[in-house]
Formats: sequence, structure tokens, C-alpha cells
Amino acid sequence: MDVLIVGAGAMGTWFGRATDATVTFADVDADAAAAAAERVGSGAETTALEGTDSYDVVCIAVPMTHVVDAVADHAERAERAIVDISGVMGPSLEAMAEHAPGLERASLHPLFAPERAPGSIAVVREEAGPTVETLLETFDAGGNDLIETTATEHDDAMETVQATTHAAVLSFALAAESVPDGFETPIYEGLGTLVEQFTEGTPRVYADIQQTFDGADAVADAAAAVADADAEELESLYREAASQWQPESDADNAGGRTETADHGGAHDRTQTTDDTTTTK
Repeated sequence: MDVLIVGAGAMGTWFGRATDATVTFADVDADAAAAAAERVGSGAETTALEGTDSYDVVCIAVPMTHVVDAVADHAERAERAIVDISGVMGPSLEAMAEHAPGLERASLHPLFAPERAPGSIAVVREEAGPTVETLLETFDAGGNDLIETTATEHDDAMETVQATTHAAVLSFALAAESVPDGFETPIYEGLGTLVEQFTEGTPRVYADIQQTFDGADAVADAAAAVADADAEELESLYREAASQWQPESDADNAGGRTETADHGGAHDRTQTTDDTTTTK
């Protein structure tokens, strides 16, 4: 099997390493394509982005804001199957159905950074067949967990899993000020760890996510509600959050645990242990 990977970034390189096929990279940056081929090794090659040569499989590995155009531009180069790993499924699958109606089609979303592979991969088999199944079997054999889903379920989930989550972490990173050593609480330290991990990434990727999925407005609305609330309203907001994240526990008891943790956070690490394990 030979595979053309359109997009020589981190995820395209991951795909090239993870698949058991002859790989060729095409990218708007020819040097990036050459670097990806070198990293993959095993005879990986490069080709012109505007080329007309065909392959068993075309994998679209471009930023999600460009996936529709990339499918339109390169679908005719696929002989058996076309897949994407852009991170948004609805628009990419619609484009595949339009431009490659007679081919096997699938959308894959590796839910991890390439350096943390293997991991979970969301999968939509829009038009399955032996070629797509061979690819998926290779990923499964490589230790990845394939999560069957639909385009709607995936894209709706990404509004929370990515857009809302990233907006919340970035907002904390921008709003927080440094504090003297020793004043950290477990919740603060936990958020600090998330910020450190978050800011190791590529800004453009996070910008694309915010542009593609809703979610940031919900964070802004929630923060405004917290900022404007009086004490009674804050308690109500806390109970609402507790009922969503800990539906099997008593919200008042959960509040008691957090109150203990807040007052003892910087001094009593034993008391704050429960706070760390129950807060999400």
C-alpha cells in the first residue's frame, strides 16, 4: 500500500510512522516535507503539492481550517481511499463525499500529541472497505485505542473537550499573577501544571480550534456569572457545578470538603488531599 500524506506537520509525521505503508509527503513547505520524510525513514519520499501522481490512499493532515480545500485539491490523487486526521470531522467528511464519492472514506482524530503516542483515536468509517480496515488494524496493533463515533458526536464533544477547555486554561494563564513560594494550593498547582502543558503547544493549532469550534463564549459567560454573583448566588453556582461533575455525591458535603481544603490549602497538605482527588 502506498500513501500520500498532504501536510508534513507533527500529525502527518505521526501518521507516516504509524502506518505500515510506503509513505510520500506533500506540503506547501518543501523543506518540511523533506524533514518529515527523513523522520519517518523506511523509504519515505516527497512529491510536489501540485502533483498529479496517484496513490492507494490519500491522508489529509492539514490544519482543520484548511481541510475542506485540501480534500477538494487532492481527492483525485486517491485510488482506493481518502482519510483525514485534521481534528474536525463533519466538514472533512462532507468534502470527501463530494469529491471522492466512489472511494473508501474515513475521518480519524488522534486524541493525543504525537510525542505521547499511542493513545485514543476517534474514528468515523464513513465508507469502510479493506483499505481503511487495514489502516485501522495497523493503528490498533500499534497500541492505539480506536473509539467509534459519528461526525456529529465528535464535533459536538470537541466544543467542550477542546474549545471550552483550552479557553478556560488560557484565561486562567492570562488572569493569574505569580505568588510567593509556599502559597500554592493543590488546585492552583493543578491549573499551573495544565498551563505549562498547554503553552508547550503550537499557538496556531489552538487558534484553529477556537475558530472551528464554539466553546469560548460559554467560558466567558460562566466567568461573568461568577464575577457578578453575590455569596448566595456563588453557593448556587458551586452546587450546580458539583451536581454536574459529581452527580452521585451530595453537593453540600462536597462543599464542605472544598471549604476545608481552601482554608488549609497552604498549610495542611493532608486536608487538601481530598480536594485534589475530587476536583475536576
